[in-house]
Amino acid sequence: MLTREEVIKIANLARIQLSQEEVEKFQKQLSTILDYVEELKKVDTANVPEVFEVTGLQNIQRDDKVETADNHQEIFKNAPEMKDGYYKVKAIL
Repeated sequence: MLTREEVIKIANLARIQLSQEEVEKFQKQLSTILDYVEELKKVDTANVPEVFEVTGLQNIQRDDKVETADNHQEIFKNAPEMKDGYYKVKAIL
């Protein structure tokens, strides 16, 4: 079972604050989840085929290629304000 300190550390890493009751609640729930994961680790998957072997589907991705736009002036017409060839926007910080 996870210790209270481990639950608090996990909460800090996730940047969430937990009450004392929540720490106890999540201590039990996270421990149960980790127990299930340990059970799954025991399953022999050596002879289980890959998904694409069963379905015949493959992940097809295209190569990224750089394309330059020839219509900069037309695009810039949509900008409310430009400065030195860049869009001018209000500072947010």
